[in-house]
Amino acid sequence: MKKKTLVAVAIILSLGVSIISGCTKKDNAKEEKGKEKKYLVLGLDDTFVPMGFKDDKGEITGFDVDLAKEVGKRIGKEIKFQSIDWSMKETELNSKNIDLIWNGYTITEERREKVSFSKPYLENRQVIITLSNSSINKKEDLKGKKISAQSGSSSVDAMNKEPDLVKTFNSGKPVLFETNNEALMDLEAGRVDAVVADEILARYYMKQRGESKYKVLTEDFGKEEYGIGIRKDDKELLEKVNKALEDMKEDGTSKTISEKWFGEDIVK
Repeated sequence: MKKKTLVAVAIILSLGVSIISGCTKKDNAKEEKGKEKKYLVLGLDDTFVPMGFKDDKGEITGFDVDLAKEVGKRIGKEIKFQSIDWSMKETELNSKNIDLIWNGYTITEERREKVSFSKPYLENRQVIITLSNSSINKKEDLKGKKISAQSGSSSVDAMNKEPDLVKTFNSGKPVLFETNNEALMDLEAGRVDAVVADEILARYYMKQRGESKYKVLTEDFGKEEYGIGIRKDDKELLEKVNKALEDMKEDGTSKTISEKWFGEDIVK
């Protein structure tokens, strides 16, 4: 009988501890949920110069990085930078693995269906880059050639707006790379004939590698604007980010950052 009594007491105590433990976990979860997160995770392609990339020391730097850090200060949030697969950026955002897409992120109608965009802060073009000795001088000359771009980029979207032209490319489609760097390196090696990329990235890349090696065609695949991608239900965050960008434009902070990276004020 004593043994049975002891076993019964042990079971009751065990159940009591489990119930208390379960309640504590629920209470903690509620408390954590109620707390406002002190930081925001910014997703970026860490090879996209000069917007957001790893320098020689392996540290994340760039125009968008500096801009984001300043916005973070103004809205009272630490910004943590996370390298992502650029082709999965909207999935990363809506899965809450990141809170912002901010890395030369072009505003398009297709992307508007998946994310909310901040006000545009920079203008850009989708340019065609070839080697300086290339026979390609206009869009028509792209026929039968290997044309490359970054997978999941607005460069691909821009080309696809001209399907009849894309069909004339070698293999009837562009050659896609994980990064713009890989595409441009294959251009230098002669494995592709041209690269379609953001003008801001292309100009910076060519300046670093030697501008005489390349030429940018007069014709392009269209103008566009950069914005910051935010989840559709993060309306308060969107308002704060927009306000910070406006204030930075007015007080000259964005101009200072722009001049650091581009030598002039190109902020919209």
